[in-house]
Amino acid sequence: MAVIEVTDLRKKYADLTVLDGASFSVEEGEIFGILGPNGAGKTTAVECVEGLRRADSGAIKVLGFDPVKDGPRVREQIGVQLQHTQLPENIKVWEALDLYASFYAEPRDWRELLEEWGLADKRNGRFGKLSGGQKQRLFIALALVGNPRVAFLDELTTGLDPQARRTTWELIKRVRASGVTVVLVSHFMDEVEELCDRVAVFDRGRVVALDTPAGLVDGIDAEHQMRFTLMAGDMVELGGLPGVTGVVRTGDRVVVTGRGDFATAVTAQLARHHVLVSDLRIDKRTLDDAFVALTGRSFDGP
Repeated sequence: MAVIEVTDLRKKYADLTVLDGASFSVEEGEIFGILGPNGAGKTTAVECVEGLRRADSGAIKVLGFDPVKDGPRVREQIGVQLQHTQLPENIKVWEALDLYASFYAEPRDWRELLEEWGLADKRNGRFGKLSGGQKQRLFIALALVGNPRVAFLDELTTGLDPQARRTTWELIKRVRASGVTVVLVSHFMDEVEELCDRVAVFDRGRVVALDTPAGLVDGIDAEHQMRFTLMAGDMVELGGLPGVTGVVRTGDRVVVTGRGDFATAVTAQLARHHVLVSDLRIDKRTLDDAFVALTGRSFDGP
């Protein structure tokens, strides 16, 4: 069942078009990724869904309600961690949770959230003294204190070191495991690949693709390579195999370039002719490759 439905969303600021007909839906119980470079329109789209901004045109339904016309009903059922979240430096962790809980008719017990998110020993700690990872745990707890059905997490791991990022990924998985649908806004390819069941790729205000991360990668027709070292047996002809576009041999080292599932054809050919190889590596196609194929430009391009 779709908990969010967005149809033909449009938004302009003066002469700048930020959203240009974006459409997507989010299914109950999934981690849904919204991926795109800075300026692609992803945060504006999510803020319209949350009811924080009013779209110029288009239709939005969140749990069956319009986030503008039915704002109070929607806000009672969603949790939000904004892209730029800040709290007073001297507010204590328990005070922040107690304050946010007071905004809802039926909130979670914030004391349970302290334990659940590893903040019990920081109960009386002040926000300004928390580490980056501890702040992210607090932001997640604040997004969940209203007992939401849907949680929006916008650029949650920006500025964190690699270890803190991976720890935060595990926290996000725990949020979904608790029964909450998660909408994750990110510009990190590895994050989306690791966490998301499906992802909408934004570019210049449009959704240019919507699929699983693996589906997006498998759907591209970009060239990639496999490499190996000959150990025994005579080299066989590989150039005519399905998908192979080039073969370069330097001594015993061979690099084969191709499209699609060419690597399966190559390894089968080697096995048929009893050619032994070592150090075989197949370059992994990535979401970066998919983005280039979909948009014609690099992810970090202008």
